[in-house]
Amino acid sequence: MDLMTVLGFIFGFGVVITVLKAGDVLGIIIHPVSALLVFGGTFSAILVSYPWRILKNVPLALTFIFFPAKRDTPKKVISTLVHLAEVARKRGIDGLSDEMPGIKDRFLNDGIQMLLDGLSPEIIRENLEKEIVFTRQRHQQISGVFRSMGTYSPIFGLLGTLLGVVEVLRNIADPKQLGQSMAVAVTATFYGIFGANFLFLPVAGKLNAYSEEEMLLKEVIIEGILSIQSGDVPSIVSRKLQSFLAYKLREKRGK
Repeated sequence: MDLMTVLGFIFGFGVVITVLKAGDVLGIIIHPVSALLVFGGTFSAILVSYPWRILKNVPLALTFIFFPAKRDTPKKVISTLVHLAEVARKRGIDGLSDEMPGIKDRFLNDGIQMLLDGLSPEIIRENLEKEIVFTRQRHQQISGVFRSMGTYSPIFGLLGTLLGVVEVLRNIADPKQLGQSMAVAVTATFYGIFGANFLFLPVAGKLNAYSEEEMLLKEVIIEGILSIQSGDVPSIVSRKLQSFLAYKLREKRGK
């Protein structure tokens, strides 16, 4: 379980509820009609914006927020590649076939299979980089759903505010109806801003972070496979991958 996600939601909800209670407006903010307009409208807009082949993956992506897929650390990936380099050094490239059953990473297995098939370094890099591009695009489509929700929900909150103002003007002579109309106007904006900045956009950001971590490991694997193919000794493979990883991390921080 991702404790940062859990702690973030607990702390965030706690702060908001505490502030609302301190202002004695918690009961006013709970307004089903406004929530239906904002979240129902946002959901409807998403159905119009994205095809089912993308939306069907959204529930699974949500589970990754709390239960991310277990991946090897960069250190573990480099250690595995160095071990493969040792095997290739002692038994040749064909000796890697005995190591494949114990490797769970499909991307790494594909790369090793290309080595065994005798493909050129250019073709291996091109094929594996294509997979990275396609995987990143698929991930961006999913995170894009949540970014779109973060865009739509404040707009629907503004729409609820406008409808509430219209109701206020229409019932300005009726004090009983005036209060209810004001409640819609105020709470709709709250739900729209809250949904965008506390739910949808943070989820998109977390999905992007996990995706970039996965892409970085795949890039390290490509460099390791090509280093093994070129016949580098294990110590050289290790230094190359450590340097490549450090460079990529510096590059990401610089963006």
